[in-house]
Amino acid sequence: MLVGCPSESGENAAPGGCRGGERRRLLLPSVPPPARAGSVWQRVSGAAEGMSRKQNRLKFGALDGGCAHVCVDMQRMFAEETDWKTPWMSRVLPNVTAVAAHRPADTVFTRFIPPRHAEDARGTWRRYYERWSSMTLEHLDPTMVGLVEPLAALVPPAAVVDKSVYSPWMTGTLHHRLRRMEATTVIITGCETDVCVLATVLGAVDRGYRVVIVTDALCSSSDETHDALMTLYDRRYGAQVEAVTTDIILDVWN
Repeated sequence: MLVGCPSESGENAAPGGCRGGERRRLLLPSVPPPARAGSVWQRVSGAAEGMSRKQNRLKFGALDGGCAHVCVDMQRMFAEETDWKTPWMSRVLPNVTAVAAHRPADTVFTRFIPPRHAEDARGTWRRYYERWSSMTLEHLDPTMVGLVEPLAALVPPAAVVDKSVYSPWMTGTLHHRLRRMEATTVIITGCETDVCVLATVLGAVDRGYRVVIVTDALCSSSDETHDALMTLYDRRYGAQVEAVTTDIILDVWN
């Protein structure tokens, strides 16, 4: 989640989306950028079709029994009409749902929880929430921090871990839960590719988990930074981060 396109004033635009309604596309690792013409859904599905069999595979072998799915911040406040709306979350939701519903007891949802007031935030987060005061709980309907449907219906048996910053690892709650689940591999989906998903991926790498990102089950409010992160995962973290599409996960995670 978070960080958007430049606004006319030069500030970051709404972290969940660009007010200009720019169309979105999904770029899979090592695949040349598709043309920007066509619908959002054509870009998402077309990118998956363009990924070669060699690229769309698990580089380090089959998934073992120690797998957990971490689904990042698929919340109503990013899906609905707020200042943080992520325009193409709805396009990847079917894939995110497919992965979560495949093994709900092995799924952990993270939720980003804003403070009630900007002055409750610490350090630079206070300035951040002064900019985005509409997204503090003082002004935001508290139900908007909830998971979108149909993901919310999967809890339980799926679990929820709340956080107040980009990373879900800061409090130790997620790591302890995954250890209780005897997870050694994390499959990551969610929102946004270039902020909270990035923090989730790097935290998992630092803790020694095998990391598999589901390329057609990630979304962002910025095409350019989404694409850049997909390239980064492929080119700089190739020994620690694997990238495959939803159908591969559903086929091999038994």
